[in-house]
Amino acid sequence: MRRTRDLSCGDSRIYLEFEVRRVQCKSCGNVKREQLAFLADNPFYTKRFAHYVGRRCRSSSIKDIAQELNLDWDTVKVLEKQYMAAQLARAGTPGPKAIGIDEISIRKGHTYRIVVSDLIRKRPIWFGGKDRSEASMGEFYDWLGEKKGRGIRLAVMDMWKPFRNVTNERAPQAAILFDKFHIMRHLGKALDAVRKSEYRRLSGRDRSYIKGQKYTLLSRRENLTLDGRKALKKLLAANDRLNRAYLLKESFGQLWDYETEGWARRFFDNWRASLKWQRLEPYEKFAEMIERHWDGIAAYCKPENKVSLGFVEGLNNKIRVIQRRAYGLRDEEYLRLKVLTCMLPKL
Repeated sequence: MRRTRDLSCGDSRIYLEFEVRRVQCKSCGNVKREQLAFLADNPFYTKRFAHYVGRRCRSSSIKDIAQELNLDWDTVKVLEKQYMAAQLARAGTPGPKAIGIDEISIRKGHTYRIVVSDLIRKRPIWFGGKDRSEASMGEFYDWLGEKKGRGIRLAVMDMWKPFRNVTNERAPQAAILFDKFHIMRHLGKALDAVRKSEYRRLSGRDRSYIKGQKYTLLSRRENLTLDGRKALKKLLAANDRLNRAYLLKESFGQLWDYETEGWARRFFDNWRASLKWQRLEPYEKFAEMIERHWDGIAAYCKPENKVSLGFVEGLNNKIRVIQRRAYGLRDEEYLRLKVLTCMLPKL
């Protein structure tokens, strides 16, 4: 006889009692127990109860679900992992055409894992590696296979050299596109470096305009509140060097609007020429970086490369929320399943 917990009815728990047959195998002669499709991997619970627990864990913590259903913490975790494995099995093996590559930090001490996303279906498809080296990036292409690797036509990434080298080697037909959010982040750092240098140079009343205005300068004007716009206007009127740096930062965003590489290149050359005599050394270093990586930036102008670039950054934010909600995850397999199923539909 076997007693198994099933879905509750109102506030009453439901248990199933049934007999499990034991049969003698004709081929090997051993006595085996029959396999029942409605049981979960943990035979004390039905599969639909395990799926219910998994669905509830998508929006609540394991501790809360364990208290609600009067289960052990480890039992809830095992049932949720079975649910997430079933989600991945239903999703099937991907054959992506456009991928996004990024790394996430899983703990302190520069411990990274690589996350690869399907930008067309908008879901993560691979999580792994030991760091963000070429060897770890090669594990993704080994998992994907040579045939599906040849189907990739676009790879979006930051300007990390190992990602670019492995993609050029394993998927040479794919166009490489550098994520504009990472590029604009570098430009924001250049603007902040100018702000810090001005703060050190000035004193007294002139310094007071700059103090505490870091995020006012880095934010887009349309995203500022009324008080923020007033503070920005006062700051730019008081400091001519910061005014020039801010206008250059705002105008650089026009680069992503061009549909032909020639016009984009012409705009960048004019933008870089405007840095002459401006005494903005961080901006000059930023322009040199753009020059070195121009091929991966110009690829954005081609119509066939127009994909949603915000998905990769949005996925990173979602992963950080998962990590914060769990106060850090020591079980890396559990984290992998959480990442890969966070965009999949419920079972």
